[in-house]
Amino acid sequence: MYTVILKRTEDKRIIHGHPWIYANEVYKIEGKDVPGSVCKVENFDRKFIGLGFINHFSKIIVRMVSYNDVEIDKSFFENRIVNANAFRLSLGFKNTYRVVFGENDFLPGLIVDKYADHLSVQFLSLCMDRRKSMIIDILKNLFDPACIVERSDSKVRLKEGLQEEKNILYGSLDENLIITENNIKFKLNLLDGQKTGFFLDQKENRAKLRSYVLGRTVLDTFCNQGGFSLVAASGGASSVTAVDIDANSLAALKQNAALNSLSNIDTIQADVFEFLRKTKSAGIKYDIIVLDPPAFAKTRDKIKEALAGYRDINILAMKLLNPGGILLTYSCSQHISQHMFLDMLRESSNHAMVNARLIDYGTQSPDHSPLLNLDESLYLKSVILRIDK
Repeated sequence: MYTVILKRTEDKRIIHGHPWIYANEVYKIEGKDVPGSVCKVENFDRKFIGLGFINHFSKIIVRMVSYNDVEIDKSFFENRIVNANAFRLSLGFKNTYRVVFGENDFLPGLIVDKYADHLSVQFLSLCMDRRKSMIIDILKNLFDPACIVERSDSKVRLKEGLQEEKNILYGSLDENLIITENNIKFKLNLLDGQKTGFFLDQKENRAKLRSYVLGRTVLDTFCNQGGFSLVAASGGASSVTAVDIDANSLAALKQNAALNSLSNIDTIQADVFEFLRKTKSAGIKYDIIVLDPPAFAKTRDKIKEALAGYRDINILAMKLLNPGGILLTYSCSQHISQHMFLDMLRESSNHAMVNARLIDYGTQSPDHSPLLNLDESLYLKSVILRIDK
C-alpha cells in the first residue's frame, strides 16, 4: 500500500472534509502499489488522516474515501450504495432519481442514475473504473435492473488516464423507455441523451415554472429535450417557443410533446445568442424567458469568458421581456460561484436599464445534494427574477 504524506498545513482542508488531494500538496509518497489502489493518507507529522484512492496520472492524486482505517472491500461499497439510495428514498424519490453522486456520497467518481427499471452509470475516476465489475454486481443485486447502461463518455476521464466509454453493461435496453417527471412523460434514449440520459438535477426548478405560465407567452432557450417547455405548455401557457441548436434535441422535444398531447410548442433550431439578437431587432417580446445554457466555464481559466457569455444572454433576455415579465436563469458551471452569478445578474440588469426583483433562489435537486466542504459540488445556480422597466 502507498502512504501519502502531506506537506505541512496541507491537511487542514482534507480534515475538514474536502475529498481531493492535489499532487502539489504532497510531501512524499512511500510504499508500492498500482494506480487506482487504496492508499493511506498522513499529515506532515505522520498522523493518520484517512484512506483514499491514488492515481499518479491525475492532478487530483488522491480521492479520499474514508476517515477511518477500514477494509475497502465489496461490502464497503455495497454499504455506501445502500446508504446513498436510502437517503434518496427518505427524501421521497421513488422511480427516477440520482442514486449515487460521486464524492457527495463518499464514492469518488461514481455516478448512478435510476430511470424507472434502468440504471445509467458513469465511472469518472480510475479507482471506480478498476472496480467496475464489482460495482455492477452490487447494482444488479440491489436493484434487479432490466438494463445497466454505461455513460462514461466524459472528457473528465481523460484527466484520469482513461478513455471515454459508452456501452450496455447488463440486460437489454428499452428504446421506448418512458419516465414521468412533474406529471409529464418523457421518452428517453439512455445511450444518446445528455449526461446519463436526462438532466435530473433540474426537476424541482422545472416544477417552479408552472406557477407563472398560465395564459402567458414563454420562450425556452437551450431547451434540450423540452423539460421546461413541456411544463410551460401543460401549465396553460398561451404559447411556448423552444430554441436549441441541436436538431436531435428538438426532435426529442417534439416526440415528448406528442406523447403528452401538447400542441402549443413551436421549435426553432438556432444558435441562442443569434436568436436573441434577431428577436430583439424584430421587437418581439415575451412574458417569461428560460435561460438554461450548458456550462460556459469548464475550467477556472474560462471564468472571465463565461461571465461575459452569461452577461450577454441575460441582458438580451431582460430586454426581451414585457414589463412584469419573469426570467428564470441558470448556471451549471461549477467554477461560477453563487456570488459571481448574482453579481453578473446585477450588472446585466443595470446594463439593460431594468429593475430586477429576486423571487426565488435555488440550486440542484436534493438527490444531487452537495457537500458544504466541496464547493465544486454546489454547481447549479437557479435564479428567478421579475423584470420591470
